Amino acid sequence: MHIPDHSSADRSADPARAADLADALPRRTSRRRPLPVPRGRLAWLTGVVSVALLAASTLFWCLLLFPVALLKLLLPFAAVRRLVDPVLNAIATAWVSCNAGWLAWIQHAPWDVRGNAGLRYADWYLVNCNHQSWVDIFVLQRTLNRRIPLLKFFLKQQLIYVPVIGLAWWALDFPFMKRHGKAELRRNPALGREDQEAARRACAKFSLVPTSVMVFAEGTRFSEAKRVAQSSPYRHLLKPKAGGLAVALNAMGARFRSMIDATIVYPEGIPSFWDFACGRAGPVAVRMRQLPVPPAFCEADYSRDKAFRATFHHWLGEQWQAKDDEIERLMARRPD
Repeated sequence: MHIPDHSSADRSADPARAADLADALPRRTSRRRPLPVPRGRLAWLTGVVSVALLAASTLFWCLLLFPVALLKLLLPFAAVRRLVDPVLNAIATAWVSCNAGWLAWIQHAPWDVRGNAGLRYADWYLVNCNHQSWVDIFVLQRTLNRRIPLLKFFLKQQLIYVPVIGLAWWALDFPFMKRHGKAELRRNPALGREDQEAARRACAKFSLVPTSVMVFAEGTRFSEAKRVAQSSPYRHLLKPKAGGLAVALNAMGARFRSMIDATIVYPEGIPSFWDFACGRAGPVAVRMRQLPVPPAFCEADYSRDKAFRATFHHWLGEQWQAKDDEIERLMARRPD
């Protein structure tokens, strides 16, 4: 499967390219038309076999990962981490490469990827992306694998109990965060500070070896019902939550080479994982651009500085509006 590769500079030099993609991809009959449910024995068998292969690959690489992780647990010293973490990340990167091969086998619709050139594997990045489906993780892993260090993202605390994979996330230092509702935070503001401290501790570990910190600023997967419920001002996005992004920048912003602003679009509808496993995800469009990290963001305290919070929300809002406009261009139909 061929994935065109264009730098973000190419995109900015030719703004019409985003609109041209609408002609290259199948026409849509509605903005968020759901994908058809897989039908027929062949589609069902494809899904079962592909999920079984993914599970077998996961188990194989985790069995290689755990003994090395045990060494890190028994010898919790910075010098040991500097030696062991690259080994753990290399095993996980090989695991992601196997997943990419799995994707190539089950996905036959075209992928249009632009902006993932000019990156450095031996550096630090902050990656911010819109979130629509579990499939987003596989898309990002495939398009960024071996271009930047292994993606590590914030997870709900409960996911540490997922068999095998939860332990792998823990071994790779994925940050586990407790999710608190607004009412709970109003009753006990200290809960929010606990999550911020957990994020800072995780980012401190990331500073030892090159790492890519992944953030879904929306905090949850997009749906039209959620967009309406929160009165989002965006057409294709939920309101971004600035806290996790601000904490990551404050904790290790000076390390980040840049922030990669990633936008994923599924022109024929947002696929479920089962659609994906059956090879029915349809075309995928990915746009990436590197943004400089403002030096002031690496020093200000988001939790205590109201003026900085306002500045940060404005900055993130501008990025989110640009992302929303990008999605609209990629999904729009040209006039007949």
